[in-house]
Amino acid sequence: MILMGIILAEAVGIYEGKFVAQTQSYGPEARGGSSKSEIIVSDMEIDYPKAMKPDLLLAMNQRSCDEFYEDLKPDGILIVDSTFVSQVSVPKAIRIPFTRIAREKFHREVVANILALGALTQLAPVVSPKSMEMAVLERVPKGTEKLNRDALKAGVAAARKAKKALEETKEVPSIPKEDLLDSY
Repeated sequence: MILMGIILAEAVGIYEGKFVAQTQSYGPEARGGSSKSEIIVSDMEIDYPKAMKPDLLLAMNQRSCDEFYEDLKPDGILIVDSTFVSQVSVPKAIRIPFTRIAREKFHREVVANILALGALTQLAPVVSPKSMEMAVLERVPKGTEKLNRDALKAGVAAARKAKKALEETKEVPSIPKEDLLDSY
């Protein structure tokens, strides 16, 4: 989750030219605890680096969803990895099985985070797929570029499918780009 936050911050800050602040925190456990990465994006300088009421929450497991959901704005976007998140208190949450797709399509759970980053390019109008790809390729180990590029594309496709399914039920949460950029 932390590396995912760093990659997103670099995609937005370096390749999209926005002001960005990225912070991270961990639970008290040595391993297996919660981790959190916050990214603030703005067209102006950022004066406080912590998200007070996030516009978007990406929860990769049930514990994180339960722990951080209350922080989300009432009209915010909730995206969950439905492989591990089964209980969601809002019907308009976007459920994508990132880890299941990573296992079945790539036989590598480690690319679930890259799938999620690909999905973000479709669900949050703050970063383009091209900027995300460039940031990912700068961070991944040499020799894994094709795997990660393919995982990004699979995340984009999964997000489009999930978005289309939600649009058919008319429950897609929508946040204008200007609100995403200036809410901190």
